[in-house]
Amino acid sequence: MRAPRQRLEEIFALFPALAERRRANAGRLSGGERQQLAIARALMIRPRLMILDEPTAARAPALVAEIFAQVAELPRLGVTVLMVEQRARPALAISTRGCILDQGRVAMLDWAETLLADERAADLYLGSPSPS
Repeated sequence: MRAPRQRLEEIFALFPALAERRRANAGRLSGGERQQLAIARALMIRPRLMILDEPTAARAPALVAEIFAQVAELPRLGVTVLMVEQRARPALAISTRGCILDQGRVAMLDWAETLLADERAADLYLGSPSPS
């Protein structure tokens, strides 16, 4: 088992903004930094599973890609992620499996890459891809 200091350094590598603000009062952090802090605090106890409820909700568009990139790194730290997210297309892009709900019922359940390639899923649930 790695020491808490080493784990903290792993987490700071994942969230460099927190490393820069490590002495700041949590109340002075931005909304995105607070979201990162919540995830970082949970990671300190070495969870095997983390459930994230819309981690990109109410975040500036510039932060959304960063948040998804950070969530995609969690399995490298030994964490399985179960995520509920409105931004289905980018969420599926970092996922292994996906489940699309429609009015609280499972509409589609498959490998994420299969759902992303499915025309029916795109038309009904995912919307058109963002322009590159």
